[in-house]
Amino acid sequence: MSTNTHFEHCRSLIQSREAKVGVIGLGYVGLPLAIAALRSGLSVVGYDVNVAHIDRLASGHSTIGRVAGSEVLTYTGNGALTLTGEAAELAACDAILICVPTPLNKHHEPDLSYVVKSGEMIAGILRRGQLIVLESTTYPTTTTGLLKPILEKTGLSQGEDFFLAFSPEREDPGNKDFETSTIPKIVGGDGPLSTELAVALYGAVVNKVIPVSSCEVAEASKLMENIFRAVNIALVNELKVIYGEMGIDIWEVIEAAKTKPFGFMPFYPGPGLGGHCIPIDPFYLTWKAREYDISTRFIELAGEINTRAPYHVVEKLVSALSMRRTKAISGARILLFGLAYKKDVEDVRESPAFKLIELLESHGATVDFHDPFVPVIPPTREHAALAGRESVALDDDMLGSYDAGLICTDHSSVDYAAIVKAMDLVVDTRNATKSVGDRSNVVLA
Repeated sequence: MSTNTHFEHCRSLIQSREAKVGVIGLGYVGLPLAIAALRSGLSVVGYDVNVAHIDRLASGHSTIGRVAGSEVLTYTGNGALTLTGEAAELAACDAILICVPTPLNKHHEPDLSYVVKSGEMIAGILRRGQLIVLESTTYPTTTTGLLKPILEKTGLSQGEDFFLAFSPEREDPGNKDFETSTIPKIVGGDGPLSTELAVALYGAVVNKVIPVSSCEVAEASKLMENIFRAVNIALVNELKVIYGEMGIDIWEVIEAAKTKPFGFMPFYPGPGLGGHCIPIDPFYLTWKAREYDISTRFIELAGEINTRAPYHVVEKLVSALSMRRTKAISGARILLFGLAYKKDVEDVRESPAFKLIELLESHGATVDFHDPFVPVIPPTREHAALAGRESVALDDDMLGSYDAGLICTDHSSVDYAAIVKAMDLVVDTRNATKSVGDRSNVVLA
């Protein structure tokens, strides 16, 4: 048994469900995690710098599909959940989980400013016996090399006074088969006591915890998961182009290949990568590898192929307009179906739809969009000019007024058969029209 009284006290609070958990960042990772902790019997302080977001949640309006606003109201109503924009509220927390964005800057380098600001904020209220866990995806050594020094500037020591760990988020918006509590949780602490505390905390919240030997292994595991996906998606995006030139349907090829019961895992092509993880995370390792004078050729090539995907789609659309409708792209009216980065979610982070709209409009086209999950384009850092545009309603007369439809996201609730029937040309990047009988006016891209 440990003789560290701070460790023993924190562990005792966790085991008895008396611990108060702070969650910094109430987005697609932080909010579901906070709800999972509340369901396990822990009390939570949810912190976010966006005061308007805090106010919306407090009034029962959740912008994240898998979290019901009514459940948020239940927990705020019974006092288990405190929503705040005040850092001082975190001082009472026994564990603080950092769930903030880690984007790339304009030079394609890691932007850890949100992690740094969170660390500095925690340092202002840090006390003995607290567990601090970083969940934001990042390169190995961030937790111990960047966050730890910020916290130890207080004069408190990691492993003696407070405890530090990394546990990568594994949220998958729109996936109905898994939620926060049913997704296995990897945990790596800075030393055995920190690991044990973090395992105890997450063990109280999720069904299965996988401890690893260090923060660095946990950080690397998250990057590996997303690099694996990025590289394989790039592969099928490249094969799509090659097979397309040969007159072979990539979707039929994948269906045939995946009948092999071993040694093959299906990945699917698309109009480009979206979401916060796959388009961004691989380049965290690329950046870090330069410190060791190592090039990441697979990752960089995958990035080039996936970045090229929207351009390929536009080329197919331009060619189809010219060949099938003798229509130039300049002056054409295009209706884009699906703005979210994946089906059946409202999440538009890094969505390839934004790039497609900008490319088409740079060619002189007029572009509208329809998305049942995204009524209005929200403000984004890289596509600010598109903010405020509204989703158009669908009817046959309206569909027939467009020169072409472009399926970017294959939401389940959209009637693709009706779209194909009403429009002269449909460019399908997701094989969403696969069940439509007559696809003579459909071009797969």
